[in-house]
Amino acid sequence: MIEEKEKKFLTVAPFQCAWRKDLKFREAGRGCVAFDAFACNDVTVVFRENVGSQHYHYKRDNSPHYTVILGSHRNRRLKIEVDGKTVVDEEGVALCCSSMFQSYWISIYDGLISVGKGRYPFQNLVFQWLDSNPNCSIRYVGLSSWDKHVGYRNVNVLPLPKNHMLLWKQVDSGEYEGTDDGEEELEGGQMSYERRGLENFLESWELSDVFFVVGKEERLVPAHKVILQASGNFPLSSSNEDVIQLQDATYPILHALLQYIYTGHTQISESQLGSLWALSLQFEVMPLGKLCEEIVERFKLNKKLFDSSKNVELSYPSSQPHCCMAFPSQLPINVQRLKQLQSTGEYSGINIYIEGHGLVAQPHKVILSLWSVPFSKMFTNGMSESSSSEVFLRDVSPEAFKVMLEFMYSGELSLEDSTEFGTLLLQTLLLADQFGVTLLYQECCKTLLECLSEDSVGPILQAVSSIPSCKLIEETCERKFAMHFDYCTATSLDFILLDETNFSNIIQHQDLTVTSEERVLNAIFMWCMRHKELCGWEVIAELLALSTPDLLFGDRLQSLNNLLPFVRFPLMPYDLLKKLGQSNLRRHVPIFDDLVREGIGYAEFGSLRPGNDQNPRFQHRQSSYKELQYICDGDSNGVLYFAGTSYGEHQWINPILAKRITITASSPPSRYTDPKTLVSRTYQGTSFAGPCMENGHIRAWWTVDIGQDHQLMCNHYTLRQDGSRAFIRFWNLQGSLDGKTWTNLRVHENDQTMCKADQFASWPVTGPHALLPFRFFRVLLTGPTTDASNPHNLCICFLELYGYFH
Repeated sequence: MIEEKEKKFLTVAPFQCAWRKDLKFREAGRGCVAFDAFACNDVTVVFRENVGSQHYHYKRDNSPHYTVILGSHRNRRLKIEVDGKTVVDEEGVALCCSSMFQSYWISIYDGLISVGKGRYPFQNLVFQWLDSNPNCSIRYVGLSSWDKHVGYRNVNVLPLPKNHMLLWKQVDSGEYEGTDDGEEELEGGQMSYERRGLENFLESWELSDVFFVVGKEERLVPAHKVILQASGNFPLSSSNEDVIQLQDATYPILHALLQYIYTGHTQISESQLGSLWALSLQFEVMPLGKLCEEIVERFKLNKKLFDSSKNVELSYPSSQPHCCMAFPSQLPINVQRLKQLQSTGEYSGINIYIEGHGLVAQPHKVILSLWSVPFSKMFTNGMSESSSSEVFLRDVSPEAFKVMLEFMYSGELSLEDSTEFGTLLLQTLLLADQFGVTLLYQECCKTLLECLSEDSVGPILQAVSSIPSCKLIEETCERKFAMHFDYCTATSLDFILLDETNFSNIIQHQDLTVTSEERVLNAIFMWCMRHKELCGWEVIAELLALSTPDLLFGDRLQSLNNLLPFVRFPLMPYDLLKKLGQSNLRRHVPIFDDLVREGIGYAEFGSLRPGNDQNPRFQHRQSSYKELQYICDGDSNGVLYFAGTSYGEHQWINPILAKRITITASSPPSRYTDPKTLVSRTYQGTSFAGPCMENGHIRAWWTVDIGQDHQLMCNHYTLRQDGSRAFIRFWNLQGSLDGKTWTNLRVHENDQTMCKADQFASWPVTGPHALLPFRFFRVLLTGPTTDASNPHNLCICFLELYGYFH
């Protein structure tokens, strides 16, 4: 469902800037850009009202703009500039890294510029600045550099979440510490993971399954077997009531040991350091033992006596107090041993069953409770699971549950690349949301947004639309769908399963990018009919001749009345409006009749009406496709000619020589089977593709590959006969996305058009397949030519394609 992660990244050369039209805020002056960067210094992000050029540089820009520089002054400072003037020059903030990619995010909200680090936008804020005279027109994001190359990847422009006001709270009252009035739970009753660290289980009887008996006073100290055994080697058994006797130890020493295991740091008086060292060696807590040994040796070298009044701070080397650090990475826990305990179920005490799948896991209650409030309440609030060793779940994917468990035990999301990767990722996201595993949910969101493609956006939008916590993903999917509207409504009909709110949001989206208003109209009719085949309004009109709107649209008839006004009928061609006005649609759907009349009236008198230019219904939408329409045989308006001009940048040269396109034939290249001939502008007397055997049939074909970054919705094509008399009568024009599976765009059966040498001929491509974008095109001979001596040679010396090019 989701394409394999893009492994390439964008490299920006010194003093240049990369601009992409999709890197655009949904709302002027408000948005967030998240990205990974690989640089020695000077990761430079520019925010402008309009797109700049590749050779743009913010120092030479006289128009209003913001510039944020991470790692300025040889990777020592953070700088923010407004219209070229420095307003922030902060030392040691958000520095770059030249050894690996690092994640950053920058948000702008009415002049409030927030800069953060880490994979999760709107978390781990490191700096803010508020512009007293904000620029509320900036929309486009440029990725730039100073004097060294910078690598960028996973660049996403995101809308601001509803809780963006948290960023303002930090401006108004300093660093934001948490919710007011001591609230411990977030919206929906889910407690933040960061507040449920393992330190909350330190010496807690909650879910404990082992206890120490310490000293002569026989003080009882609870602990958890799985945590102890993943940190060292404790004398434990598989029974439910384990007791570890420590009559020769004191409580402060044991407390320091457990505190180090559960939190990653502790402190103890210098005089007790030797006892802690001995206890850590006894239980093989090797990181702590090594640390104690190093400090003792340092004291010996300095000839320093132990002082009982002074404390020694002991911290695990990998401990980095940080809101996004996940258990167990910040603790002295052996992850491999922990995962081994997970796989064997040793010290578990709980069996989890999923309906229809039986026993799926034997995890540990303390690990599940550490990550998930629902599990914690299940085990401690007097529910049946509190006293039982069995938990039964239903409507849960066992594969996703296992992924969630892996994350709980390792702190990392691990998904194998497979055809089911996208489905499993989405199931894991929903499961993490269900059980309140916040960091896993965030990791899934991040991964999902990085993998989001035109093919996956529809199914993902369907899955997350009903989940309040997925609002950011939902809005991002709606924008992605709107920006690739033609593709998303033509290559897959999954969009008819979207609910009305999502589909309506897409139709009204300010970033809706579409080749024509007719495409919007067709998509609305297909959605309202739940039509399972690609079709246009003509098919709907024919069906209405035999049916009624109630029967045809069912419970979506009212939706049809709601959605049709979003079609910009006044922008449709006058001839198309006339055809719509003569169709059954106008007679059976009253609102359609009104809208078509409005469109015809605008076409005839629109220029006389003041104020039309301000109404969105009279403004043309964006189009990512360039319209390359047929004018006459042999013209210079086609796609292959356009490729020869480097897509409008230079004078024309043969696109084969320019390596803009690739042409292959069914027979080996020769002086008469020359790919350059097919797109040249000069006549060739002898040019043919010879026959080959294909699936037991004799075939001859010419194939054009317009490139992996391009697609064409073909609506016309032209051929030219060579000097022979082998005129074609039976052939197909076909399109393909992968060069393997072919779709017939036009089928010719005994077509008599070609009848003389050097003749041009052109044909329209109509019907549903004219709405589909393809990368590969081929002319395939399907029957004999008129030349009995060469019945299987495809003798053409020119080919041109027309339509909507992307």
